[in-house]
Amino acid sequence: MILELVEFNSPKGWTREQIAEDARHVIPKWQANTELVRKHFLLELNGKTGAGVYIWPSVEAAQRAHNEVWRQSVIKRTGGAPTIRYFDLFLLIDNENGTVKEFSEAAELKPTAA
Repeated sequence: MILELVEFNSPKGWTREQIAEDARHVIPKWQANTELVRKHFLLELNGKTGAGVYIWPSVEAAQRAHNEVWRQSVIKRTGGAPTIRYFDLFLLIDNENGTVKEFSEAAELKPTAA
């Protein structure tokens, strides 16, 4: 599994409620994406930086969702380009459901035959 961390500037002067309302508008889009496993919406405590934590089966799935059209929409809305980082999600402790799940190595991390 891949964890994708997307960070972006919050629109200047927006309150938490305005940011949350903007986020609510994209719920149907992300629910319709059959490759997306999970998405978390984050806001830095000072309100200046927003972030999304996405769980995907692969980097390719993440990149399909976060293409150039999406990137330009973030720039238009926030005035700056998002930063994106990918992580190998290998272990998940879920205390809410009382589970621990271990994932196999992400295909992107496996060495290729030379």
